[in-house]
Amino acid sequence: MSTLEAALRGGAIAILLLTVGLHARDLLTNRLSRYSALLQFCAAAFIVESSPGFDALDLRWRMPIHIVSSSAPAVFWIVSAALFNDEFRARWYHALAWLGLATLAWRQMFGSPPALVAAYDALALLFVLFAVWHALAGRGTDLVEWRRRLRVEYAVCVALYIIVIIVAQWIWPGILGRAPFSLINAIVLVGLFFLFSLRLTKDRLALDAPRVSSAQARTDDPRPVPPATGPEAALLEALRRLMENGKPYREDALSIASLSRSLGVQEYRLRRLINRQLGHRNFSAFVNGYRLTEVTAALADRDQAEVPILTIALDAGFGSIGPFNRAFKNHTGLTPTEYRRAHLGGLESASPLPESASRSWNPASRG
Repeated sequence: MSTLEAALRGGAIAILLLTVGLHARDLLTNRLSRYSALLQFCAAAFIVESSPGFDALDLRWRMPIHIVSSSAPAVFWIVSAALFNDEFRARWYHALAWLGLATLAWRQMFGSPPALVAAYDALALLFVLFAVWHALAGRGTDLVEWRRRLRVEYAVCVALYIIVIIVAQWIWPGILGRAPFSLINAIVLVGLFFLFSLRLTKDRLALDAPRVSSAQARTDDPRPVPPATGPEAALLEALRRLMENGKPYREDALSIASLSRSLGVQEYRLRRLINRQLGHRNFSAFVNGYRLTEVTAALADRDQAEVPILTIALDAGFGSIGPFNRAFKNHTGLTPTEYRRAHLGGLESASPLPESASRSWNPASRG
């Protein structure tokens, strides 16, 4: 390995470790920080594994490095979900995905029959596609501007790199450790890590920022935001009147684009207003707040006691019962049936309605 390549690989690892160190204080309290640190360790392990001469190391060193490096696609999927979905929670199948890749990587240390290689490559590509889906699927409803931009860059650059590496190793086994590909790979790695570190710093992507539920919406910038004035205040009032009087939230297909057309403003202005002044990170959370306010009022109304819950949910704009039930439980801490019974059946032992559930409009609230 040339001196230049050694310096590039060392520099890439230094950037990764520095990024982990900057957020070390939050690794115990913040999920996204932990997932990101794990991905960075996977990337560091890959930098070491893909360097020339790695196969000459003792098996006791090569095995853990290879296992950590090979689990990167599963970790990439988890990080993408946590970064771009504010409601993300790691599930058992995420752990199973990581364990599957780690097990296949362990088996490869004792021989790599074609079927084993094909199984690993297929799983790795599948997890990368899942990560890309998480990055791109919610872009239309994302109200955090830097995150909307990052979605495409993150998905295209990182996913394309992982796919190229997987395909290259499949077509030309062992190419990662041979010149000039190893040097080119080192240059690309340094470039990717540097650019993304710069982007995250520039846009204040706080990996330590707490992820909260839609009922506790927060802005992406922790600094206090002054009350709206001038044109922004007028737009905020126009938005309030439209949502309360026109009730566009009852439309299942309501989007930020259609709402901005109704108000006669550019989409980016409306996104910024809802995010910065009302504290919502996601358009669906903003709209569901109105829908849930209407539903909770209807369920507590004795005149509507015989109306089916599904009818009330559909009339309020929810497209199906599943998403409605999840949103309602997150919003109130009760199922719709429990909520109706508590308010119409006089069950004093039922949990009280959280403050956030009764707040239909409070521009000054910051979550």
